[in-house]
Amino acid sequence: MAKKQATPRALAQTKQTRRKWLTFVRMCRYGVNNFSRNLWLTVAATAVMTITLLIIFVTLAARQVLVDTVSTIKDRVDMSIYVRTDTTEDQAAVIKREIQKLPTVKAVTYVSPEQARKNFADENKSDSRTLDALNEATNRLPGTFRVSIQDINDTSELETFVKNNAIYKAHADPDRAASFSGDRRSAIQNIGRWVDFAERAGIIASIVFIVISSLIVFNTIRMAIFNRKEEIQMMKLIGADRNFIRGPFIVEAVVYGVIAAVIATALGVAALYAAKDKLLSYEVAVGGTIASVTMYIPFVLIAMILMGALIGVVSSLLATRKYLKI
Repeated sequence: MAKKQATPRALAQTKQTRRKWLTFVRMCRYGVNNFSRNLWLTVAATAVMTITLLIIFVTLAARQVLVDTVSTIKDRVDMSIYVRTDTTEDQAAVIKREIQKLPTVKAVTYVSPEQARKNFADENKSDSRTLDALNEATNRLPGTFRVSIQDINDTSELETFVKNNAIYKAHADPDRAASFSGDRRSAIQNIGRWVDFAERAGIIASIVFIVISSLIVFNTIRMAIFNRKEEIQMMKLIGADRNFIRGPFIVEAVVYGVIAAVIATALGVAALYAAKDKLLSYEVAVGGTIASVTMYIPFVLIAMILMGALIGVVSSLLATRKYLKI
């Protein structure tokens, strides 16, 4: 008896589920059909949303490129600590071990006076005057410790070492103070400022265009509601559900977002590849960003689609709530 009662209930639930599914499919079909009804409004909404998503893509990519570039330059920056020319290799080895004990130090390289002279000659081999001056010079270049640290803006431990370490002070060159490589440190500071500026400008531009695209989608849906006023009234009279009337407008806005996301992603990736060689020629670390985007392109596309769909859904919900009186 229980089985006979459960069977009609199960059939009713199956019919209800099928009915809901058919309603959803019809809403999607009507929404896609509505996409082509107002061609110029559709093109305008899709174009502005494409620009919005492209700006978001470029902002995130540019920030990552700048961060990678800063990290690359930081790896090249080292602090130079000088010792007297009469410092032996054994004494230099002891000082090197003392420097390596510092927690903030990543690597230490010692350049002897002889090696420094050879390096200087190699760097200026095309300049005969410099080489002649080097050969005639009686003074020797000092021994140099090139120290790479974790954070070039935090040199407190290394400065304390230079001031207080007795082993180093016994061999320190009194004529040369420890210092960073000036040009590179200046480059780090400049790029760091550009990272902050690009991040803020990108966020502001993204917000502005999100608002603009939301307003255009909002107005597009509003115009669609006004143009289909009689159709909506007819649907109300025959007892159409509220969600069934509202659904196609939401689907239409989501289609804007999906198409815009695909176009913006394609343009963004193409722009990265087009600018790759030029950026690399200026030693901008763009390779890592391009490799990541290429490797994870499905996830990038999904994220862009979700972002575009979200903008469309929010805009359409606001429009239907205000102008679609159901």
